Amino acid sequence: MEKGKLYLIPTYLSSTNNGDNITNAVKNVIRTTTYYLVENIRTARRYLSSLQLGLDIETIHFEPMDKRFDEQALPALFKPLLAGVNMGILSEAGLPAIADPGNLAVRYAHEQDIEVVCLEGASSIILGLISSGLNGQQFTFHGYLPIDPVLREKKIRTMEQIALSSGYSQVFMETPYRNQQLLTALTKILKPDTVLAIGADLTGQEQYTRSKKVSVWKKTFFKLDKIPCTFSIGIY
Repeated sequence: MEKGKLYLIPTYLSSTNNGDNITNAVKNVIRTTTYYLVENIRTARRYLSSLQLGLDIETIHFEPMDKRFDEQALPALFKPLLAGVNMGILSEAGLPAIADPGNLAVRYAHEQDIEVVCLEGASSIILGLISSGLNGQQFTFHGYLPIDPVLREKKIRTMEQIALSSGYSQVFMETPYRNQQLLTALTKILKPDTVLAIGADLTGQEQYTRSKKVSVWKKTFFKLDKIPCTFSIGIY
């Protein structure tokens, strides 16, 4: 029996996005997909409904795949794929499998010789980096920084040292409600001539990008509370 395909399906990056931000190719896959692994069921249901594709949401199967996910559950969840039925993965925002557990399903799909299809969509990591003016050819994405202040400071100093010695841009993110706290920490810890770039509400109606030396950031009030952001540090 031919196996189904596992689709990596993009979602909105900004709360102000709508169906116009999603390509027709993505919508066509969603029209025919009834099984999903999702980071958050409520968000996934709301996203599919907002596309206004005439879907009967009650007939769609959603299985949670969040940070507490146990990959031992994958064999059971993959039964539709092994039976020839396509399945999709949906993240909370943007593309799945980056800074969320979707990669576990992708890895298992490869182990089972199931075709993985990545659909086109926005990535805040890439959008933030290319909007920064920093090195876009050589960079490292670190995901979320440690919450503990001591560990976070150590991580920031390590990233800065790498950026200054190698020229590699260092890209990272934070939970929106901690963005302001992170910005304060960055301006205190980083060297004055290090460049800090912030991409906020990318693809949204209020999106903006700023790329400045830390010495300038220290003199600038920038409100980031509850706004999705990506951060990049490096040198010009």
